[in-house]
Amino acid sequence: MTQGKLVIFSAPSGAGKTTIVHYLLSKIPQLEFSISATTRESRGTEENNKDYYFISKEEFLHKVAKHEFVEFEEVYSGTFYGTLKSEIDRIWESGKHVVFDIDVEGGLRLKKKFGDDALAVFVQPPSMEVLIQRLGSRGTDSAEKLKERISKAGKELSYADKFDIVLPNNDLQTACEEAEKLIKEFLFG
Repeated sequence: MTQGKLVIFSAPSGAGKTTIVHYLLSKIPQLEFSISATTRESRGTEENNKDYYFISKEEFLHKVAKHEFVEFEEVYSGTFYGTLKSEIDRIWESGKHVVFDIDVEGGLRLKKKFGDDALAVFVQPPSMEVLIQRLGSRGTDSAEKLKERISKAGKELSYADKFDIVLPNNDLQTACEEAEKLIKEFLFG
């Protein structure tokens, strides 16, 4: 099996990383999205085996015990997320490069594990105030969950300098175009 490259997008919730990743998938056919496994419930129009692999906490912990994850984390209390080894293998076997939309600590673990074969990009929101506004306008979280996300975001912003690239997202279209340029350069030289 030929090993491809990995492109990692991390940021606090609400910074725009998912939108940027979807843009890149529409522009760079050699990329394929790594579907994360999670124990949380689906939100809105999310689909199992497309947006996430939604599994029970018991099944998740069973996979942890069998070393089936490249990385995993309890991102929020009682809610686990992780990247299955089989998911990366599936994408590489199809001859593509893997793109991740992943939390900050998971992104750093992947970068550490794959080194120069991975490009770790931190999507920087314009400010904490804008981030809070974006999270609130989603309307997908309870007040308690929103508070937890905001608290976590403050911590995550301090990790930006540990990434290969900090991509400012002051204007979404500009951030998407800049990301496309960076990723094409990383993948194709």
